[in-house]
Amino acid sequence: MPDKEFVAADLKTTAESGSVSWEAPSNIALVKYWGKKENQIPANPSVSFTLKNCKTTTTLNYVKVSEDTSISEEIEFDVIFEGVKKESFKPKIAAFFKRILPYCAYLKQFKFEVVSENSFPHSSGIASSASGMSALALCVMSLEKELFPEVTEDYFYKKASFLARLGSGSACRSVKGDLVVWGAHKEIPFSSDEYGIEYPFKIADVFKDFQDTILLVDKGKKKVSSTVGHNLMHGHPFAEARFKQAHDHLNALIPIFEKGDLEQFIKIVEREALTLHGMMMSSDPYFLLMKPNTLAIINKIWEKREESNIPVCFTLDAGANVHMLYPSKNKEEILEFVKNELVVYCENGHYICDEIGQGSKKL
Repeated sequence: MPDKEFVAADLKTTAESGSVSWEAPSNIALVKYWGKKENQIPANPSVSFTLKNCKTTTTLNYVKVSEDTSISEEIEFDVIFEGVKKESFKPKIAAFFKRILPYCAYLKQFKFEVVSENSFPHSSGIASSASGMSALALCVMSLEKELFPEVTEDYFYKKASFLARLGSGSACRSVKGDLVVWGAHKEIPFSSDEYGIEYPFKIADVFKDFQDTILLVDKGKKKVSSTVGHNLMHGHPFAEARFKQAHDHLNALIPIFEKGDLEQFIKIVEREALTLHGMMMSSDPYFLLMKPNTLAIINKIWEKREESNIPVCFTLDAGANVHMLYPSKNKEEILEFVKNELVVYCENGHYICDEIGQGSKKL
């Protein structure tokens, strides 16, 4: 097992019951991860801004039920989301527990209650899997830290990111840091396919308080899930060129981040967003997640940038909503732009104001 460093020793725990809480943010990728190998390994590296306001708060309540870790491969748990018991959330969390059991066998000795809530509406169209799975992984690691007090801080966060990845790939980028790299890249030391790392090089001040206004074009469930989309990269005619492009873009961003070169930053970030959706539109079967209002907003952003010289740009996740990125010094004018020209394209006029954050927090 190549990731054997994360296998916790088997033990009969002394902990009888307890509770731990973490909050973890969502993130927005600048270089996109699209396509994955077995065990949630990315087909290409990615880099993301960690957000501040869009976050999930999770409490993990646990009670000891057995001292025998060999009795079952099933973890007994309940899920309560925003005060309501959610059976529909259980399959994803059950799959997560099953994937992490080889690394956290001690979990079989406990019964759990996962109590969670988002700072943003669950139906807003903002993906909560990254924030939700990273918060849960951090709770698991807090339990592990109680059982194994010798666990170092570095190992704690590295394994938390590793475990989060097994729940949702992008969740590994929501554990630490304002700027996070996930995926092995030859120019970025210690980068790994197994977990995210804090970006190790210099970052210009302009990027340290970048703003992200999320324009909610469509708050419904996506017609094609990200999991299905990732799998359609297998055999995609442009897959290898896309994976190379991601490596090249990440390499090009190193001097851009250092110098604060917003013009080149915008070119790469917008190209990445459009390439992501281009891969969807050229897969077999092909599909389209952008909506007419997505395109309308993109064109409005381009017009605004050209007429005002404000370095505002867009990026997209695997959906219709638009993340509008810009420096904090331009916040007032951009929010006026949103209210006057963009809100009409948002479902029910809804948008979320966010900015770069610093990662997870124990409560």
